[in-house]
Amino acid sequence: MSSAESGPEYDVVVVGSGAAGMTAALTAAARGLSALVVEKAGRFGGSTARSGGAVWAPGNEVLRAAGVPDSPEAATRYLTDIIGEDVTERRRAAVLAAGPEMVALVRAKTPLDFRHVPGYSDYYPEADGGLAIGRSIEPRPLDGHVLGAELANLNPPYLPAPKGLPVTAAHYKWLNLIARHPRGVVSAFLVGARWAWGRLRGQHLLTMGQALATGLRAGLQRAGVPVWLDTPLRELVITDGVVTGVEVEHEGKPVRVTARRGVLLAAGGFEHNETMRKQYQREPIGTGWTVGAKENTGDAITVGQRAGGALELMDDAWWGPSIPLTGGPYFCLAERTLPGGMMVNGKGERFVNEAAPYVDAVHAMYGDGDGPAVNMPTWMIIDQRYRNRYMFCGMSPRQKFPGRWYRAGVVFRAGTLAELAEKIELPAGALESTVEKFNGFADTGKDTDFHRGDSAYDHYYGDPRNRPNPSLGALRTAPFYAIRMVPGDLGTKGGLRTDDRARVLTAEGTPIPGLYAAGNTSAAVMGHTYAGAGATIGPAMTFGYLAALDIAARTGGTA
Repeated sequence: MSSAESGPEYDVVVVGSGAAGMTAALTAAARGLSALVVEKAGRFGGSTARSGGAVWAPGNEVLRAAGVPDSPEAATRYLTDIIGEDVTERRRAAVLAAGPEMVALVRAKTPLDFRHVPGYSDYYPEADGGLAIGRSIEPRPLDGHVLGAELANLNPPYLPAPKGLPVTAAHYKWLNLIARHPRGVVSAFLVGARWAWGRLRGQHLLTMGQALATGLRAGLQRAGVPVWLDTPLRELVITDGVVTGVEVEHEGKPVRVTARRGVLLAAGGFEHNETMRKQYQREPIGTGWTVGAKENTGDAITVGQRAGGALELMDDAWWGPSIPLTGGPYFCLAERTLPGGMMVNGKGERFVNEAAPYVDAVHAMYGDGDGPAVNMPTWMIIDQRYRNRYMFCGMSPRQKFPGRWYRAGVVFRAGTLAELAEKIELPAGALESTVEKFNGFADTGKDTDFHRGDSAYDHYYGDPRNRPNPSLGALRTAPFYAIRMVPGDLGTKGGLRTDDRARVLTAEGTPIPGLYAAGNTSAAVMGHTYAGAGATIGPAMTFGYLAALDIAARTGGTA
């Protein structure tokens, strides 16, 4: 028998305080249910607070107000095309149908508002139903003072903006081009002006994932939903086959909390669990290349598995080519898309469209099959013209790379491509030949090997002043640089199998009564792909919303 003492009772207990968990608790409260959120970490927000904060939820009211030309039919065709049979039609339909409702509820019950990120294309805009204008929305800057003293408990961002400047996703694109395009200068001015105006008004402006997590937490405050920090999950309470509560460690002692109507597991993935990563994923793999919250060690996944839940997609993650910097991994977005850089494998050969969606780029690094990775080690090769023109890992154009990066073997520099190849142990002739061929593609604007720049998505982080292709630029200006690339991620994709109502399923497909999962604790509705910016957070929030609705409908919660 458990030694846990009896604790309070709630209608719903939510494990995890990221976007999925807080949206679920918010929805439960809106339906007249009492809810408790328990969080393993000493801060709330999880990986959501560390993220860019984008939300992918086609057809929502923010997109409609922005005049984005979309339809439910187009969004359905898009997910069908890119995901296929990896995910059931019912789950794909559920995330599209409920996404707009979820966004409306969040806007109504929290201080959050959102804006369309113009031109941030779906990741496969040429697919049937894809949109080059994009379906992604992001939080508008939010004054952190809406949380009062609780703001001190917000999980910090993965990459804090310099001096706390309120940089949005829409501005980030142009700030990378500050030395190349007038809109880069304008964006810098607007960000600085917003920061100064906020300071004059006594505001603490937050953007991206910081704004999203803060706004959701403020909504929970308004609804009277408590959030217990420093409260790790130990086990589920199961009574006659029904999940009826959780055992947690709270204030240093084991406590049993009763969930009269349901438990939602939304505690992130297993990206920081070395054992699980090596068990389910391909080498090279490890916990040192992820930017997910450090508390994400798969606790809720294993607890749900012990309760009979089946697992899916455990081999996959929300991958992205990353640079293993001395202060932690840097998840590359614009860097590999800007003209004047390319990625090569240990043979000195290109193997991918460097501007491809980041999940696809890492899939290419690993290659097909289950054996050793085909295209690792991986190097990004750039020249001095690239460094003169563009931001890189937060460093200004022309700024010298820190000596510690060279000493750590992350960056190498040489006067010729042959010397660079020798330093990183590549065949010199192969690297020179690859660069020569790539330069020819850059001159014509047509990459006939990997089609870089053919997709509208490839151009989003490109340089519109680079001709003839915003994504392709030659490497001819010495010195040359090689930057080590590794298979980083935003979190893992695999987890508990769920249905269209976020109910956890057994291997036989039977729902476990009273048990739900959302976010990275559940297997991703995106399958092995990634629909667009925010296609992690948007579905996580939507299935948290659906879980709460199902609990309310099943148990007589009020409308």
